[in-house]
Amino acid sequence: MIDDPDATLLGRAPGLPDDVFEHDGLITKRLLRASAIALLRPMPGELMWDLGAGAGSVAIEWCRAADGARAIAVERVPERAARVAANTARLAPEGSVRLVEAPILDAVADLPAPDAVFIGGGATADLVAQAVAALRDGGRIVVHGITVEAEEVCVAARRRWGGHLARLHVEQAEPIGRLTGWTPSRTLISWALTVGEPR
Repeated sequence: MIDDPDATLLGRAPGLPDDVFEHDGLITKRLLRASAIALLRPMPGELMWDLGAGAGSVAIEWCRAADGARAIAVERVPERAARVAANTARLAPEGSVRLVEAPILDAVADLPAPDAVFIGGGATADLVAQAVAALRDGGRIVVHGITVEAEEVCVAARRRWGGHLARLHVEQAEPIGRLTGWTPSRTLISWALTVGEPR
């Protein structure tokens, strides 16, 4: 992790280095996070739900990307919620991220209506349906998953609502002895929808 970075020097474009954030490995990685933020399209003053926030990286980058953008980060694991709070204090505009420490399905019924939703882990058919129903026309949702079960949820969501379905595979160059080779990450499925767009 970078020691006490000056958050203003990191810029507003999405895709901050992973080591800027405190995390336990459960973080939307840099290139995939940049893709998610691009699909979520932050706008000034808008509110995003980050469901299953992990390290809070997507919520933080959403808030950095547009003036007055706000996020509610929902995380049920206390240790991860503490990391969200620490990362928010260091990297997000003051007061822009509200942390809710609770199971996702318990939390969403009481949250104010969002302009965008990101589900980075633990996607279920019920959760996706609740999130889509909470969005107004023009609202955006992005769901990421690496499991077969998450892929099934995303495929079913595309069948029901349309949207954009993609599989993203990233390989990083890393040393192999004195040479360099490609180390693959887990393939990620991404489903994105703008509510009200033609199917």
